[in-house]
Amino acid sequence: MLELNTMASERRRIIDANLNRAGEGLHLLEDIARLMLNDADLSQQLKTMRHELLRIDLPSNQQLIQSRDVVGDVGVEIEAPGEAKERELPLMVVANARRVQESLRILEELSKIPGTTPRLEPEKFKKARFAIYTIEQKLLSKLLRRDKTRRLTGLYAIIDSQALSGRNYIEVAQGLIRGGAKAIQLRVKLRSESELLPIAQGLREICSKHDVLFIVNDYLDVALAVDADGLHLGQKDFPVSVARKLLPIDKIIGCSVNTVDQATAAEANGADYIAVGSIYPTSSKEGARVVGIERLRQVRQAVSLPLVAIGGINKDNVAEVLDAGADSVAVISAILKADDIEEAARQIVAAFRIEK
Repeated sequence: MLELNTMASERRRIIDANLNRAGEGLHLLEDIARLMLNDADLSQQLKTMRHELLRIDLPSNQQLIQSRDVVGDVGVEIEAPGEAKERELPLMVVANARRVQESLRILEELSKIPGTTPRLEPEKFKKARFAIYTIEQKLLSKLLRRDKTRRLTGLYAIIDSQALSGRNYIEVAQGLIRGGAKAIQLRVKLRSESELLPIAQGLREICSKHDVLFIVNDYLDVALAVDADGLHLGQKDFPVSVARKLLPIDKIIGCSVNTVDQATAAEANGADYIAVGSIYPTSSKEGARVVGIERLRQVRQAVSLPLVAIGGINKDNVAEVLDAGADSVAVISAILKADDIEEAARQIVAAFRIEK
């Protein structure tokens, strides 16, 4: 009889430890979703899961608490190699999600043993475990992409093949980077993908070397092939929602819009930033619709994503664009048609800094 009571108490210690472990891990994930990512849906999922898993009647709670033996727990002083080291936030998400998953699996298995008290529902733990797999993926992808979109400030330079006038792609990119560009987008029309690939690869390498974001316009396959930081899409290009499923979780997607409805749809479909334009008349894109500075203000009120203003922007109107809510300015003609690309980029960056 004593042996049976001892075994029951040991099982309760394991149950108590894993309920606590799962609750702690879920709470951390919930705080990241709520306070860092402002994601109401994930926050609600994690909060609901935590409350449902930890909801146990008072007598059962008393049994679990009574079974604790902190002083006699040999695992308190044991540390795995590297456990005490500092972690980056994405790794912390992975570690705590795995912590929750492991605890739920243990609880699921223990709940199948006849006579275990308190009585547990194995299906509840199994369902929660599979839900955490998906939540982990969503949290991680949002964090990784958030770090990239936070770098979308200042000059977002677009290397447009038609505006290059025979200049070398790599030399132009080097000048833009020296001038202070934080992101470079490759926009190429009327070229085969076999010709485009080596250009994109070269630009990717130089951008990576200088910690500058590299974005490919339109070509999903090229973005994947060169491991670009992201993909930019227009309203007539590949759907954002489909691209989001095909791109790796750490890649960002930008979407060009000229209406508020398009902006809110892009945000709902998984875009990470929005390009609004054309703000002013421009010669860089044939048939570009000028929407004006007021449209930028309207979009800023409607969405929470970073905004990149595009179309006719130069050093003289950067301040107005930023005042309307843009986080970054996309520029083509004002830099690519300049005699000194590096200096042209530097002047726009300087105007941005003065305004900020």
